[in-house]
Amino acid sequence: AAKGHFDKADVAPKRTLREFRLDDISGMNVGDILKADVFVAGDKVDVIGTSKGKGYQGVIKRFGQHRLRESHGTGSMGSCSDPSRIFKGKIGAGQMGCDQVTIQNLDIVKVDPELNMIAVRGAIPGPKGSVVCVSDSVKA
Repeated sequence: AAKGHFDKADVAPKRTLREFRLDDISGMNVGDILKADVFVAGDKVDVIGTSKGKGYQGVIKRFGQHRLRESHGTGSMGSCSDPSRIFKGKIGAGQMGCDQVTIQNLDIVKVDPELNMIAVRGAIPGPKGSVVCVSDSVKA
């Protein structure tokens, strides 16, 4: 399906395809490549990525819940007969990680236009080599 988008724009196929909202698009054409030189050292940016997947985890690792004494069961999960169910949102075991995460207000330390690289101070979400989106900070 993405091949049709590339053919229509008359651009060679790429591994990833992203859309960016710009204030002024008069100087941009379809298929233009945005380089690292749009940022300068000292800027504040937001980085959006997908966090590392950790698989199916229990409540201790997933939510930091504590253990009870191990003598007579784990206690009640909810009320007795009135709701007769557990409400949505009750913490429990399940899939952990692999979520979209936004880290806000990171500082740009250095921009290298020759290598098309940006050095950011702070942690960014996802495993090494994953695709992230760097944009101007919303709150700074």
